[in-house]
Amino acid sequence: MVRFPCHLVFSLAVLVIAACGARAAEPPRIVASILPLHGLAAAVTEGVTEPSLLVPPGSSPHTFQLRPSDAERLEGADLVVWVGEALETFLVKPLRTLGTKPRILAVSELPGVTLLPVREGGVWAKHRHDHGHEHERARRGGKEHAIDGHLWLDPENGIAIVRALAGILAERDPERAAIYRANAQQEVRRIEALDRELAAKLAAVKDTPYLVFHDAYQYFEKRYGLSAVGSITVAPDRQPSAKRLAQLRKTIQERRAVCVFAEPQFKAPVIASMVEGTGARTGVLDPEGAPPLRPGPAAYRTLLRNLGEDLLRCLAPGA
Repeated sequence: MVRFPCHLVFSLAVLVIAACGARAAEPPRIVASILPLHGLAAAVTEGVTEPSLLVPPGSSPHTFQLRPSDAERLEGADLVVWVGEALETFLVKPLRTLGTKPRILAVSELPGVTLLPVREGGVWAKHRHDHGHEHERARRGGKEHAIDGHLWLDPENGIAIVRALAGILAERDPERAAIYRANAQQEVRRIEALDRELAAKLAAVKDTPYLVFHDAYQYFEKRYGLSAVGSITVAPDRQPSAKRLAQLRKTIQERRAVCVFAEPQFKAPVIASMVEGTGARTGVLDPEGAPPLRPGPAAYRTLLRNLGEDLLRCLAPGA
């Protein structure tokens, strides 16, 4: 039987305990409010951990209500990622009660993220506003210049969010910092490639007019120079009035809108009767992520690609 000196046995025991302690260190627990932000976080943390998603695919942050189990997830989080008060109003009060334990990241407050103000009314002017001027107006804040919260639909904003997440996670979890940064670099390259792909495909329909269900797409429109002329509803959780529908039907005819788009998150049976006899086609656009889209590292890019393909399918059939 081999006998080891006592001091060597003690040293080995210390090393084993230290190694076990190192293995026991858990990555940060991340909660993301909506699928696009969850997708970006999942891309940065791929191979390390999977973030938790609050608003399930097919639901809308405009109408979602927090459940007790959701509140428990927020309580146990190390990092909560949301757009901000401009979008997830259901989170405003709960996040205020969390204290200082989780880091709360409102991506609308990140430097490098372009913000646009909410557009007035449901029928928009024919001219396109200057992008930089819109950015300055939105940054001032206030009621008069309320922010449009659908900021993830500009891929440059997606890139800014990825880089910010990588920096925050590397600081909170230095042992895995190299993984977060490498994942972020790879995701940025993928988003940049998708951005070029979308710009090339959508160039053919830049001047083709269309209507959307609610005003969720102006970041995408600005990025690719698209020509949406109005939205069916000002608030997605409220059905448009008969007067508004008549006005929009007139808009379809006067502006020669080619398509009118519904959304999978909201039923809009009025669309079929509104376009009847106008020659306009109908389609579906998904700004937030509905089945069959599933959460995961590719979800954000899949959402943008699907949006581009759905636009093309209706605006330029067979293209």
